[in-house]
Amino acid sequence: MQTFEFQAIGRIHSPFKEKFGIPRQPGLTPSLKMRLELLGPAAQPETLRGIEGYSHLWIVFVFSATAHQGWKPLVRPPRLGGNQKLGVFATRSTFRPNPIGLSVVTLEEVETSPAGTFLHLSGADFLDQTPVLDIKPYLPYADALPEAFAAIAPSAPQQSKPLYFSAQAAAACTEHSQRLQQPLHQQISEILSCDPRPAYQHQDTQREYGLRLYDLNLRFRIDAEQITLLSLTLETSE
Repeated sequence: MQTFEFQAIGRIHSPFKEKFGIPRQPGLTPSLKMRLELLGPAAQPETLRGIEGYSHLWIVFVFSATAHQGWKPLVRPPRLGGNQKLGVFATRSTFRPNPIGLSVVTLEEVETSPAGTFLHLSGADFLDQTPVLDIKPYLPYADALPEAFAAIAPSAPQQSKPLYFSAQAAAACTEHSQRLQQPLHQQISEILSCDPRPAYQHQDTQREYGLRLYDLNLRFRIDAEQITLLSLTLETSE
């Protein structure tokens, strides 16, 4: 069996500091911005010449947070409620023989400065410090196939439940939006509308969950009627 060795050409700077909370597909949180920093020889500005001529890019990356867990021939896709198993190649599970991911993202800006060479992205679904293996332009005539169909996930998941902020969360959201210069309310709404809970826990409407975004801790609950952001606090160093 052939083996190959690859070197990362870049890394992601993302507000997602842990796996929980990251959308399961790209394009679901368009207000969240990320940066792809090119590294080593790939950081030469010449490698990006002409890339501003594309609105979207394919990013090939490594599922670095789960690679050590190995792979499984059968997995439980969240869209099937976590109860039905499918072959790994019929899903986008992170637990693959080669832990490689592929996401299409929006290119917002190209930056070449003394600080480095960066691509500013939106609509991405990456964990902070994710290694990047390759970047390719998205070609609408070749990559957008109107006749394509998907039996398992034919459309994006719909979440119609209203989102409510507690008094503390609302005040903190305003404060930290100004500090971070980010549309936190919109970003949190997009993230929680994707329902990051494990599929097998959707019936437990009393459980509280936490996720990390930027340097913030979010506590939330999702019941049959609504999504509630219970608290929004600044992380403390231990």
